[in-house]
Amino acid sequence: MKISQIQVFVCSPGRNFVTVKVTTEDGTTGIGDATLNGREMAVVSCLEQHIAPCLIGKDAQNIEDIWQYLYKGVYWRKGPVNMAAIAGIDMALWDIKGKVAGLPVHQLLGGKSRTGVTLYAHASGECIDSTLSKAEHLINQGFRAVRLQTAIPGLTATYGVLGDKKDYFELQGNRPLPPEEPWCTQKYFSVVVELFRQARKRLGEEVHLLHDVHSRLTPIEAARLGKLLEPYHLYFLEDAAIAENQNSYQLIRHHTTVPLAIGETYNTLWECKDLIQHQWIDFIRTAATHAGGLTGLRKITEFANVFDVRIAPHGAPDLSPVCFATHLHINIWAPNFGIQEFVGLDNPQLNEVFTHDIRVENGMALPSDLPGLGISFNEDAAKKHPYKRSYLPVSRLEDGTMWHW
Repeated sequence: MKISQIQVFVCSPGRNFVTVKVTTEDGTTGIGDATLNGREMAVVSCLEQHIAPCLIGKDAQNIEDIWQYLYKGVYWRKGPVNMAAIAGIDMALWDIKGKVAGLPVHQLLGGKSRTGVTLYAHASGECIDSTLSKAEHLINQGFRAVRLQTAIPGLTATYGVLGDKKDYFELQGNRPLPPEEPWCTQKYFSVVVELFRQARKRLGEEVHLLHDVHSRLTPIEAARLGKLLEPYHLYFLEDAAIAENQNSYQLIRHHTTVPLAIGETYNTLWECKDLIQHQWIDFIRTAATHAGGLTGLRKITEFANVFDVRIAPHGAPDLSPVCFATHLHINIWAPNFGIQEFVGLDNPQLNEVFTHDIRVENGMALPSDLPGLGISFNEDAAKKHPYKRSYLPVSRLEDGTMWHW
């Protein structure tokens, strides 16, 4: 089954997405997600100018060889642009393999390890009360795990809380440049512990609670936060600090027993190898789109399993439904699956472009049993939603110093 054509589509049904379509000589097609938020067109150029010409005529069934060809066969390995481009190709090839076999991808991986994929939903608000009200609503819908984020008093903007803004396009106003947001660790500490104190009192002990620091703290500040949150039994504390120095998490782990999760910006196993093998973290959160596709994420998953680290793949709205479908196939198979981030599948624009039969019941997702990934891309619908340049915000301390986003 030789590859005859590779197409790249960029559309914006609410957010920008880069979709790869691979076609074989017999007409079989597969799709993959190659979205890289804020750098979408860099991945498009990589795919169209550098990768696609190298793959025409190659056997689409040889997924591992093609993955190694794209990873090892270049001098400049790794990196978010390269790995997102590889991911788009890799997912599409797995989609093709499943269609040829007449099986859903999770059956090609070894079958199901569980009946469904546990999800966690997002509850965020302008104050603690509104955040917890949203959490109660999600729990009543059947979710057994909820991420809590609340606005920080005294700051004009807070990560995870858009307020009356619907999305990051609106935050940018009429100037499509990165919006800037302030950060103050002292003001953050003044509200975050109270959020979880009230949450446990109001929501009870049975629901899993999570929180995303979004890398705003230094390692010792993260250690302090972990100790303060221990009484509230978090399912995990996400991105407590940047781990460009992986042994930073050794310091955090030394001071707290709160489960730690990190990894959504990682692109290969090498960026999280020390974190995993030293068991400084409990959950690895790398997304298939940013880690070289299903093949790349499977390598991380199997390595993590050796060290009792579970996977909790990133599920932000800037990852397309193709990525979410890929995660479900990995999650339903992986023996060390933990939990999947979920931001919803109820966007009409999105569902017009990406069609699927994924079901969400009682806080769990059920992957498609259709051959391949079980998701389709409507090229005509995508044309209705042209690309719009967009960026995530830039974070600065209150004195103007650049800080971690």
